[in-house]
Amino acid sequence: MLGCEGGGPRVRSWVTLISGLLECLGFAGAVFGWATLVFVLKTEGYFSSLCVNATINGTAVEDCSRQDEQFSLIFTIASFMNNFLTLPNGFLFDHFGTTVARLLGISVYTAGMLLIAFSTPASSILLFPALSFIAVGGILFLVTNMQVGNLFGAHRSTIITLYNGAFDSSSAVFLVIKLLFEDGVSLRVSFLFLACCSVIHLFRTFVLMPRTHIPYPLPENYSYGVNCGVTRDYNVAKTENKNIQTSESEEERPFKETSVPGQNTVTTERSFKSCLLSWFFLWHLLWLSVMQLRHYLFIGTLNPMLNHLSGGDPGLVSRYTNAFAFTQLCGILCAPWNGLIMDRHKRKQREPGQSEREADLKAAILSLSLTALQCVLFSVCAATPILPLQYLTFILQVLNRSFLYGGNAAFISVAFPSEHFGKLFGMVMALSAVISLLQYPCFALVKGPLAGDPLYVNVGLTVLSLLAFINPLYVFLHCRRQAAQRSST
Repeated sequence: MLGCEGGGPRVRSWVTLISGLLECLGFAGAVFGWATLVFVLKTEGYFSSLCVNATINGTAVEDCSRQDEQFSLIFTIASFMNNFLTLPNGFLFDHFGTTVARLLGISVYTAGMLLIAFSTPASSILLFPALSFIAVGGILFLVTNMQVGNLFGAHRSTIITLYNGAFDSSSAVFLVIKLLFEDGVSLRVSFLFLACCSVIHLFRTFVLMPRTHIPYPLPENYSYGVNCGVTRDYNVAKTENKNIQTSESEEERPFKETSVPGQNTVTTERSFKSCLLSWFFLWHLLWLSVMQLRHYLFIGTLNPMLNHLSGGDPGLVSRYTNAFAFTQLCGILCAPWNGLIMDRHKRKQREPGQSEREADLKAAILSLSLTALQCVLFSVCAATPILPLQYLTFILQVLNRSFLYGGNAAFISVAFPSEHFGKLFGMVMALSAVISLLQYPCFALVKGPLAGDPLYVNVGLTVLSLLAFINPLYVFLHCRRQAAQRSST
């Protein structure tokens, strides 16, 4: 039961949930609206000195391919930092708790907003650290908020995916900035306002969030927030460690293939290293990496792709850029579907001898498979050089991205011990970030040897995305082996 003196337990948990959703929706994933902001930055003349006059078929045109390369490189570095630094941030969160992690996130996020606010076309280079700071701060907002799902036990996966959906939808923040810019509001005013909103993040940190962590399963009389004294917060931390050890000793671990359900076996607590070296982690890393690379390349090259398909018509580019940004708002509506798929078994009685963790894994198979299928469909549409078809591409992209990141966090939370969540989540994001660096060579390949035509790169990425089906297949085979062991006893 959640509660603090002077406040209703359910009210406090719902206020924490809703305010966290608004924080993720309004700030956390703004970096992924980069394609929309690029349109404004080009209008303002950022990196315009890289544009040169060229002659194509006897016609004088302005070649801005080097400008596009700079914008693509900024997003490549920021998306890499967004994922790679999740690893140290995960260790920071696990070892020092929510307050320290959030204060760091607020600091770097605010610094990023201020850098863009005070940048000019002459200081375009400031965009490199600015976008990276926004990315790192945003992911810390997400990581510290996802634990709120532990307050809603039976709907835990749904809440986690809902937060990830809000994170995806926040990429529409840069659409709002673009529309305000077209109505005469300068970039400086918009980004100064976003920087000032850090006061709201500080309020949530000290009033509505725990100092350490929200444990799972939730112990009785658990309390958190500003009304809880120092002594109680310390006791909660001790209760959390005890609770984790108890739950881990009672549940069968999905990777402990030698323990047979129904027998009185003593299970040892799984170490971080054993989780990291498991086949589950390897195939899940592959699942995330190939799909994430597809999405990052799409977002990072959207503006030049639209210019290529529209023949350089700025009106069409602006219209399709707005359409892309508007579809991002639907991320928060799409993500809970994935959570509902993963939580659906909790309304049913488990099979005899089946642990809760094994039931969670079995429910994750459909989610993992649907996400991989969506990515293939999205990639096929993105590879088709028909401009009106990109409306469908935008819809499939936001649907798949919502399933991807929500499913990633939810799968890690059910497949591995909860005390390693921050570290494993950070590790899988960091390693996938290394793979995501391939987006820049792909962009250079399109701009160079392929003369601006991304068809062959898109076809190659579509074939690569088929590797994502290995993960749900492995989980299915694991669950079938566990069921066979139960039936034999």
